[in-house]
Amino acid sequence: MTALPTTMREIIFEGAGGPEVIKLREAPVPAPGPRKVLVEVVAAGINRPDCIQRAGLYPPPPGETAIPGLEIAGRIVALGEGVSGLTVGDEICALVGCGGYAEYCLADAALCLPRPKPLSLIEAAGVPETFFTVYDNVFSRGGLKPGESFLVHGGSSGIGSTAIQLAKKFGAMVFATAGSAEKVDFCLKLGADAAINYREQDFVSEVKALTAKKGVDVILDMVGGPYMQKNLSALAPDGRIVQIAFLQGAKVKDFDFMLLMLKRLTITGATLRSRPLAAKAAIAAALREKVWPLLDSGEVKPVLHATFPLEDARAAHELMESSAHLGKIVLITGK
Repeated sequence: MTALPTTMREIIFEGAGGPEVIKLREAPVPAPGPRKVLVEVVAAGINRPDCIQRAGLYPPPPGETAIPGLEIAGRIVALGEGVSGLTVGDEICALVGCGGYAEYCLADAALCLPRPKPLSLIEAAGVPETFFTVYDNVFSRGGLKPGESFLVHGGSSGIGSTAIQLAKKFGAMVFATAGSAEKVDFCLKLGADAAINYREQDFVSEVKALTAKKGVDVILDMVGGPYMQKNLSALAPDGRIVQIAFLQGAKVKDFDFMLLMLKRLTITGATLRSRPLAAKAAIAAALREKVWPLLDSGEVKPVLHATFPLEDARAAHELMESSAHLGKIVLITGK
């Protein structure tokens, strides 16, 4: 077996700020501890929380490296003590707490899943964060069932494109909001039953028209701010909102909760990175059973908008923050 290198390239944030704080450096290759594996990273997904971390507003959980990156795909090159079911050479994708923007990354063995058969490792890097997030929030927390209706805001994002595909495959009627005609068309091609251009249309009125005035059963929202009150209006009786981010703010003025009572609504939400390993491992097990067959058959897949080499992480963040992308942005870190 070829000896592992002792150093690697990785991305760091030199303080909090804009994309200009992104720097490339040399660092030691980490060694896997108990129940962890060392992965030679081929590619790492870029996600909005990475940008929020860079701005100083989303620090890594205690015990995690400060190196950004929440999802990776690559080959296992070393096993920590107590790892079973995985071997050196396995091609996997994994959810990680941090550390993905590097040539080597540690991953919890319980959060490693096999590379879906039709996907390259570069494509597979766009799977873990969005599929873990969507499955847990839409189906576990939101309880979306076959025959119900579902609305995702930001349908052309990585989260949105995953949510449209999975909700449709699991038998829901799917609606999405998007900010341009191109993005509306993108959502429709992914399988959305209708897509609403929020810059030109009021999504509450459109949802009511699409559902014979009933409203939708589940909303997945990462916008917050002015959408929070409107989401209540767009929900059907006994509807559920699942909040996963607040891109336009977590606070609103003069919020009226009356519809919460009148329509028996549920508001829930979650973050993923800080949750206990056991909770994330349970999501991984559910994905392996319920979603991996769809990925292996090619019925659902990540949609890659652009790839960048590791040294161009700044350009990748600039694209992410422009919101011009359709689907996922991925850093290529290896071969």
